[in-house]
Amino acid sequence: MKLRSRIAALSAAAATTLAGLGALAVSPAQAAPAADLMISVYVEGSSNNKAVELYNPTTAELDLSGYSLTLYSNGGTSPQSTLALSGSVASGGHYLVTNSQWALVPAGDTTHAVANYNGDDTLVLSRGGAVLDSIGQLGVDPGTNWSANEVATSEMTLTKKACTVDNDPSDAYDPSVDFEASPQNDATTLGTFQCDPLVEPQPTEEPSETPQPGDLTIGEIQGSTDTSPYVNQAVTIDAWVTATFQGNGQFNGYYVQDEGDGDDATSDGLFVYAPDAEPRAVGEQVRIAGTVVEAFGQTQLNPTSVTVLAAAGDPIAATELTVPVGDFESYEGMYVTFPQDLTILEFFNFDRFGEIVYGLDRQWTPTGVAEPGPAAQAIAAQNAANRVIADDGFNSQNVSPAIHPNGEPFARDNYFRGGDKVTNLTGIMSYRNNTYKVQPTQGADYTAVNERPAVPEVGGDFKITSFNVLNYFTTLNERGAVTSTELERQQAKIVAALAEIDADVVGLMEIENNAPTAVAHLVAGLNAEVGAGTYDFIDTGVVGTDEIFQAIIYKTATAEPVGDFEALDFNDGKNRPSLLQTFRHIASGELVSLNVNHLKSKGSDCLPEDPDTGDGSGNCNLTRVEAAQDIVEWLATDPTGQGSSRTIVMGDLNSYDYEDPIDVFVEAGYTDLEKRFNGDEAYSYVFDGQLGYLDYGLANEAAAADVVGTSSWHINSDESDLFDYSMEFKADNEDALWAADPYRSSDHDPVIIGLQLGETTEPTEEPTEEPSEEPTEEPEGDLYETPGFHDVNGRRWMTVCEPYSITVRCFTYIWGTTIGTWNGAYYQHNGWTFNNLTYLGSPRSAWADNPLGHTGRWTAADGRQWRTECDTPAVGGNGCRSYVTATVIERNGNTYRTVTKEVFNNIVRFS
Repeated sequence: MKLRSRIAALSAAAATTLAGLGALAVSPAQAAPAADLMISVYVEGSSNNKAVELYNPTTAELDLSGYSLTLYSNGGTSPQSTLALSGSVASGGHYLVTNSQWALVPAGDTTHAVANYNGDDTLVLSRGGAVLDSIGQLGVDPGTNWSANEVATSEMTLTKKACTVDNDPSDAYDPSVDFEASPQNDATTLGTFQCDPLVEPQPTEEPSETPQPGDLTIGEIQGSTDTSPYVNQAVTIDAWVTATFQGNGQFNGYYVQDEGDGDDATSDGLFVYAPDAEPRAVGEQVRIAGTVVEAFGQTQLNPTSVTVLAAAGDPIAATELTVPVGDFESYEGMYVTFPQDLTILEFFNFDRFGEIVYGLDRQWTPTGVAEPGPAAQAIAAQNAANRVIADDGFNSQNVSPAIHPNGEPFARDNYFRGGDKVTNLTGIMSYRNNTYKVQPTQGADYTAVNERPAVPEVGGDFKITSFNVLNYFTTLNERGAVTSTELERQQAKIVAALAEIDADVVGLMEIENNAPTAVAHLVAGLNAEVGAGTYDFIDTGVVGTDEIFQAIIYKTATAEPVGDFEALDFNDGKNRPSLLQTFRHIASGELVSLNVNHLKSKGSDCLPEDPDTGDGSGNCNLTRVEAAQDIVEWLATDPTGQGSSRTIVMGDLNSYDYEDPIDVFVEAGYTDLEKRFNGDEAYSYVFDGQLGYLDYGLANEAAAADVVGTSSWHINSDESDLFDYSMEFKADNEDALWAADPYRSSDHDPVIIGLQLGETTEPTEEPTEEPSEEPTEEPEGDLYETPGFHDVNGRRWMTVCEPYSITVRCFTYIWGTTIGTWNGAYYQHNGWTFNNLTYLGSPRSAWADNPLGHTGRWTAADGRQWRTECDTPAVGGNGCRSYVTATVIERNGNTYRTVTKEVFNNIVRFS
């Protein structure tokens, strides 16, 4: 499986899934004595020679009905494959499950895909949801295998040393505790393992008094804690079916709910585990007798009999919840709905597990908006409390078609982006994979509010870009593309993005460190799109020992490399070397040195003295701080020797903007350009549903004076990776989502920086205020009176209305570019800009004393000059338009000027 480039490489069903497991270095649990069916031999041989032998250590024959063997792949916490066992095993007997291509002796009792495992996969043997034995650790991918004391779960045969089991698959795993090893493809121990003495089979606990039908409510069974007070006891309930998940790859069961016991601390819903059972219908009233079990933290009922009391009728009404929920446990198994507006936060697991994380509003990485420590920790806690996860109702992975929040198949014309909204999220509140999740039973009401943006206009005459391209490897089946077709698709997407950005110089991260091969391959594709010879690259050769390095490409007509590149090797085995090249802007002759970096990620440990301290900075903070200090000191020596006064530090620094490494640069006089132009809410990356930026432009004082605009282009962080180039694990429906466009060309957004290096026309004076942008074309229709988003005259508009006195007033904004000054230089900012305030119909007499309702010129209390015209053709009759005299900055090519003019500002409509 190819690596996914994220700060943390855990690939569980949700970022919260593994939070309770603790650090991976904990000691493994002690082996427990076997008292039921157990795993006796595990064969991980060559090719498909895979087999698991089960053994009956009891004095009685075991009926295998209700037993299952489940495979969890690559650190997943949802089953990859489950074998429902059948038949029986004699006392002291063996049962062999093999891969269908098993070529060793003896032959198996059954073949199944559950024996299609590798050394980093987990196997769980269970009965009625209760774990009996396991190999591996749920939610953890160890890489190749689990190993200790020369005993490993790959390329070996493992045989139990004694009659012991591991019935906690969530604990740290050491195969040498229970097993001894023999060479790969050794099948000689199959059928030989024995327990001496055999044990008496475990009886099912009987309750002291068997409840009569209907005597127990579901609330009594659930109890007020996370464990039922009736575990392993026989009960009978009367309830209604609220949802069924009995299809292939689903949960092998259904949910029921009763009328409730009036106790808010107890749930009135319950999961019924019923593999191969008769299909149930939503709305049926049923009487179920069975045994209460706690299965992976969820209370469930394993039925022995089901009686239909009434045919399907109206289902139980969903219980309304609002985020933050607080205590999810008191709703476990219940049919719930969230009527409030929820925002799509996270969808990293949407392709694999069908999961989407929702919150009240978009959430920000704590150390992107606050100092590490208590302030960041408080934000992290608030973020965690204000979210809910929606699943897809399946245990299996990579379900096709993937389902959009609106309940329809995810498609090119039916997709979502981060930040979009849903209301009425409705389904079952389940507990699976160590977290609570809504299993939707219907589509939610969906609204797209974060449309795909055009390339930001950053201004200037010299445009540079920083772009992490997510493992662009020409060596196949390493960290990037697995096949040549995937590489072509990856190239096409990145080329589409670069062609639209049209930068003069681009710093690239995560290029295979085989220069010039990978970077030349990318440039060849780019030139095929934009014209032969348009771009060239700096041939660095192989630098350092990491598999990836940075690269620099440039437009030959506008940028000229001056002198040789230089590289700073930190020699720490963590940070990639720092790359520096000086360029001459051909049109102006001015020099700029561009420093491209990729610092150590937060996703893995560094030295013992550089741990994750828990303040929000993550792993390896000191390693990144030392690298930042080294870069600052190195750049101060003018390594290229070209005498350039301007230096811009670019790249993936794997640090959010309130963290220590960024402080190093700021304290050395560098300006964080994203923060300067876009504030704390700038972002280029989403991790765990939280926005922030790891991708930087940091300008020294001389360069900062020439920067006129900076913005990330949100083509990746807000897009599902179902759109990416990878073909692995995608069915035809999902594979067809790929297109040769910029969207999800990587996982990081490119950062675009505009510098003005040539001459500009200086304004006579600075503007007194940032102007409202006046549209070049008057919008048509009633967008000034209609709340929401509008696309008119090729522009994006937004109107918000509110009650005002006896009428309603509506504020209209337009998405565009405004120009300002900073430190004596011009800059451009992209965003929503106020356009107009409209007062809806009210009697003309109500405006008798207000100059907005009369033709004429007037001076406001703040000294501003206004002009109002009423009942003219421009107004449309029966109304007034007002204009304010304002000072604005206008751009003409590469020059700017300050002008004073009338700007359209108000409309008054008369009824």
